[in-house]
Amino acid sequence: MDQAGGELDEVVREFLVESHEGLDQLDRDLVALERAPTSQDRLASIFRTIHTIKGTCGFLSFGKLESVAHVGENLLSRLRDGRLTLNADITSALLAMVDAVRRMLADIEATGSDGDDDYAALVARLNDLQEALAPTAPDAEPRPSLVDEVAERTASAAVEEAFEQEVVVGATSAAPNGHAGGTAPQATARAAEQSEAHSSSVADTTIRVDVHLLDKLMNLVGELVLARNQILQFTSTQDDSSFIATSQRLNLVTTELQEGVMKTRMQPIGNIWAKFPRVVRDVAIACGKQVRVEMDGRETELDKTIIEAIKDPLTHVVRNAVDHGIEAPEKRVAAGKPAEGRLFMRAFHEGGQVNIEISDDGGGIDPEKLKQKALQRGLVHPDQLARMGEREILNLIFLPGFSTAEKITNVSGRGVGMDVVKTNIEKIGGTVDIQSKVGHGTTLKVKIPLTLAIIPALVVTSGGERYAIPQVSLLELVRLEADQARRAIESIHGAPVYRLRGNLLPLAYLSRELGHESSTEIATRASSASSDAVNIVVLQADGRQFGLVVESISDTEEIVVKPLGKQLKSITSFAGATIMGDGTVALILDVMGLAQRARVLSENHDRSIAEDARTDRASEVGTGERRTLLLLGMGDGGRLAVPLDLVDRLEEFAPDAVESAEGQQVVQYRGQILPLVHLADVLGGTREPRGSGAMQVVVSTHRGQTIGIVVDRILDIVEDTLEIRRPTRRHGLLGAAVIQNKVTDLVDVHGIIEQASPSLECAA
Repeated sequence: MDQAGGELDEVVREFLVESHEGLDQLDRDLVALERAPTSQDRLASIFRTIHTIKGTCGFLSFGKLESVAHVGENLLSRLRDGRLTLNADITSALLAMVDAVRRMLADIEATGSDGDDDYAALVARLNDLQEALAPTAPDAEPRPSLVDEVAERTASAAVEEAFEQEVVVGATSAAPNGHAGGTAPQATARAAEQSEAHSSSVADTTIRVDVHLLDKLMNLVGELVLARNQILQFTSTQDDSSFIATSQRLNLVTTELQEGVMKTRMQPIGNIWAKFPRVVRDVAIACGKQVRVEMDGRETELDKTIIEAIKDPLTHVVRNAVDHGIEAPEKRVAAGKPAEGRLFMRAFHEGGQVNIEISDDGGGIDPEKLKQKALQRGLVHPDQLARMGEREILNLIFLPGFSTAEKITNVSGRGVGMDVVKTNIEKIGGTVDIQSKVGHGTTLKVKIPLTLAIIPALVVTSGGERYAIPQVSLLELVRLEADQARRAIESIHGAPVYRLRGNLLPLAYLSRELGHESSTEIATRASSASSDAVNIVVLQADGRQFGLVVESISDTEEIVVKPLGKQLKSITSFAGATIMGDGTVALILDVMGLAQRARVLSENHDRSIAEDARTDRASEVGTGERRTLLLLGMGDGGRLAVPLDLVDRLEEFAPDAVESAEGQQVVQYRGQILPLVHLADVLGGTREPRGSGAMQVVVSTHRGQTIGIVVDRILDIVEDTLEIRRPTRRHGLLGAAVIQNKVTDLVDVHGIIEQASPSLECAA
């Protein structure tokens, strides 16, 4: 009896797994069918899935589930036979049936029965929709019988048809029609033969494995990697060639086993994306909008644990994009956009990470509206808001309790969501960035690691303790000898920076952030005649670079990530722990948390560095020596100057030569695409009307980036003593000087190029 009960439990479990897979496919197929309602193949697939669920639940005595699936099957059969035409009401009803079946499956899994909920209203709704039969034309040619279709199709098509029509064929073969009785058994036998061969090949190459078993296997591989690391460390002190060869063989086998097990846990991101067309459809209907979903890179693979961790955050982002981002059809049309909005999802591998981008072509996020909402809710102080840059203002949307919704709906607007999205992504070592342009749309960019279990890491030392830095955040290593460090490390507004290949790199001292040393002790040691070298680990967090100063750098090795205990989870500087080759525990540093703790990523910090860099450029240019200068005219009598050694060429371009790329004006120039920047826009002035006249352009290059600066007028080239007498913090200018007895503003060419090229600005 117990054995029979165990076998039945196994049957129910198999039924639940297969039914859930079928329902996920139904969601996708029904939404796709709504766009192509005449697709017979898709209709057949949907019918077959419901028919299988109905048949199996009848065998297992789940009567309520069987009745709901049965009435859905009847409606689908009328659609398949052409007696009904699919519309939005029928699609919504069928999706409601899918949701009901999913709820009953959850009840079966939890309690062993199909629940106590009453689905009479849903059954009545599905029955009512069956009555709206499509009219049949009197001259219409009769549809061929299902048996005839089976007989006429090719062998490969007959395989699927036999599964779908097994019961129907059995009933009609006994009809008094000799043709039906003669052909059906032959077609069915041929289809069954093909089906058996097909099933055999699939069964031979596929096996279903419990996730808990994979997790246990992954943990065992992790322990094996730790043991391998210990043996390799021990091997380095041995001279026995046989022992060394054996340990190398163990290393090779362990690495291959690790890679194989990790591959078994990898899943395409399309597994969770497949649910989003249904989500978008439901939200769009609720909001009265039209939205098209496009996807790229759905085959991109991630570890199963990460797939599960990002499923809910991405679902919320998609719902927000439809509800908040994309406008209503009439509003889009009024703005010159197509009535149907576009939601674009993209995933790709880059630098050992997975990048996910979710973009909409909606109205974008208005920074002024964000500021008003933040002040109304008391989330920020007015003084803080005044110092914020555009990037920081957009990031207000991630604050707890923040929402821009005008009213609370069942979709969104309760102020819960985007902060949870950011928190959940950062919990798995990922980052979130948001970019938006009013009137053009919003893009949310997520970067997450491929796996959380075993990762390559750089081992460093601070305060006598070892720490691991995930290699995915590592850019390069810099070692400065004592004398070089004293000269190269500078201080801007009290913050240390290092000039790395001409760019200012903000620094954070690991010993200070972890409490091993105070700022005073670090400054004293740096200014002393110590012979200690300085080791800088150049890292990237949130798309920006900073340098982490450590005592020493050991080596890189693969580490097994162990979660932190609840006592340490609140410390943002650590992302986990690992066991080193000698058996000691090392903490894994959270690069983003360290950067935030050291405040090396704020825009105010970046602006301070940028202003200091502009001051340096002003002091370098305005040396008091005689310089050759290009004089420019702007507006009504305005005069500007550019040192001629910063000018590559002076060009003129006809207006019809100007094109557009990524929202920026460009021209084709010497086999390349030259971006154009209007000096009047940079300085906040008004462009002079040109009519059909040619544009005068100053072509200049800085750190490999060439742009064309469009000016109002080129006046002259002169030689004069250049001394900046009035420095300025105004963007685009270095200050004012007296040239040819007239006050002249000096253009900050390099600053303009950096502003036009964000990659240079970030590097600086």
